[in-house]
Amino acid sequence: MAVTTTNLIMGPADLYIGNFGATEPLDTAINTTPAASSWTDLGGTQDGVKLTVDQTYTPLEVDQVVDEVGGRLTKRLFTIETNLAEATLENLKYLLNDGTAASGTGYKSFEPVYASSATQPTYRAVILDGYAPGQFRRRYIIRRCLSNDKVESTYKKDGQTLFTVKWQGFYVSAAIAPFKLIDATS
Repeated sequence: MAVTTTNLIMGPADLYIGNFGATEPLDTAINTTPAASSWTDLGGTQDGVKLTVDQTYTPLEVDQVVDEVGGRLTKRLFTIETNLAEATLENLKYLLNDGTAASGTGYKSFEPVYASSATQPTYRAVILDGYAPGQFRRRYIIRRCLSNDKVESTYKKDGQTLFTVKWQGFYVSAAIAPFKLIDATS
């Protein structure tokens, strides 16, 4: 197999967050920034952005054959995780799936959602804009997700303060796929 350097990918990615159901950029707009009216840039990241799609296929078996005769997709878990380098209260609100922000002269504050645990969470949508083969752009859209892991922030004298985050995607509807990938080709 010949290795073509144009098929190798290296470089950072940008993250945007919007409300669940936010207007997605058109596929033809892959080389443009998502509209600021619907999507918020989450700023810099550190240690990369990791996209994971974990699929579980349950085997189909019959008595007449020793081999598994097939499989069916029975579970899919898809996530985006990173460390946000901009440890702002606005980003913390997205990482904790909502809350109340306030500001006044000389201060800003944030309080997390503290209603009953039975309350419906605030779902969001996330766009990951990175590179595709050939140094073109690749866009990955999770259409319905929650920050679904612990959020950490460490203060130390010789290290940058970061917010860790892991967004998990969820089912949208029978007519809308839960995520989408778009590669630019020119």
